[in-house]
Amino acid sequence: MPEGGFTADVIRIERDGALAILIFDRPAKRNAMNDDLVDALDAFFSNIPKDVRAVVLYGEGGHFCSGLDLSEHRHRSPEETVYHSRNWHRVADLIEFGGVPVVAALTGAVIGGGLEIAAAAHVRVAEPSVRFQLPEGRRGIFVGGGATVRVGRLLGPDRMREMMLTGRSYGAEEGVTLGLAHYAVGEGEALAKAKELALRIAENAPFSNYLMINAISRINDMSRSDGLFMESLSAAMSQTTPDATEGLQAFLEKRPPRFR
Repeated sequence: MPEGGFTADVIRIERDGALAILIFDRPAKRNAMNDDLVDALDAFFSNIPKDVRAVVLYGEGGHFCSGLDLSEHRHRSPEETVYHSRNWHRVADLIEFGGVPVVAALTGAVIGGGLEIAAAAHVRVAEPSVRFQLPEGRRGIFVGGGATVRVGRLLGPDRMREMMLTGRSYGAEEGVTLGLAHYAVGEGEALAKAKELALRIAENAPFSNYLMINAISRINDMSRSDGLFMESLSAAMSQTTPDATEGLQAFLEKRPPRFR
């Protein structure tokens, strides 16, 4: 059972051993994204407790996140809009590159800003109720929380463009085929599966997880020769740690490793 949980206005954080479960807690709004929710994510991922080895993201009430809360939307100048968008980028970068693995348990609406947050997670588990959508183009606006980079790389720019132009949505099985999700599970099973995966990932050596989270996507941005050199540096750094010694010894002794 989760332990050590506490409640905030827009997000609830529970502990389950080495896991932190972040629950978007605006069910009446289908967990629509507002500045308070972004600030709550910022506060957590800027100061993750030292004993947290993995994080699960989940939405209360049957929906992960239905995107920007248009009822709280206010007119901003171009300059203010740039700063607002860049703050979302910064918080999403904290999720993706903070060094702690993040597993998203997806249900219902995973729309607009909700899809942008899900795309920053490292593992995504989707239930049959999931609907992936980027409807901004049908509302006369454009994405601003990182979709062109994160979702665009998952789908490819051509498919993302068609998705935005037409308002097309995808379900869980299609999401797995396209790369929007890694696992499709039955109704009511996403959170349990996400916790199972997060616990498995939490058993890895923390520095190996850190390198996988921070090196792989950056290597993809590099030239071939630069990427291969970065891979060598990452391998050298990981293979000279005490955890690498423990991992090899555990393999030879046919026992589970006991990482720091």
